Amino acid sequence: MDSLDHAHFAAIPWCARHLQGDRVIARPPSCRTLKPADEDTLFADTLNSERGILRMLQVYEEPLSPTERVNEVKAFVTLGSGLNGYPSVCHGGLVMAILDEVISDLVPINQRRGTAPGGAHMTAYLNTNFIKPVPTPATVLTRAWFTKIEGRKYFMQGTMEDEDGVVLARADALFVQLKSSL
Repeated sequence: MDSLDHAHFAAIPWCARHLQGDRVIARPPSCRTLKPADEDTLFADTLNSERGILRMLQVYEEPLSPTERVNEVKAFVTLGSGLNGYPSVCHGGLVMAILDEVISDLVPINQRRGTAPGGAHMTAYLNTNFIKPVPTPATVLTRAWFTKIEGRKYFMQGTMEDEDGVVLARADALFVQLKSSL
């Protein structure tokens, strides 16, 4: 766990409430680590700054059974003013990119647990509704959950919320397990 990310969100009272519990797993999402062949450069490098996405922490509850799927993941994201599309408002494309990233994290979390087949997956669609402007600078909570799994298809939904739980954006997504790696 990146102690700076955890400490940052633990110091924010409304975030700290989500970090409590014996089964809570909290760590930076994999997209914040640069990989070979420039994978994840958008979140690990380009957006990883004071004015971009300063901090990001993935949170989920470890299921009671090792064979049980993780059905929901949360991610706290601290947004800087360098993400503005309009004064003090995060660009809608970045809101979608964050939703896409957090929603897609459900698959590798479950792959590591052995509750989802291994292999690469990609976004087939991400239908997003912008309900209220996402403010910057601010810390938001992004949630994602499975709605249905059919073979190689993962149907999921996600929201981006403010500290009061007000939904700012909502997305329906389909991710598809690739037949072969890229």
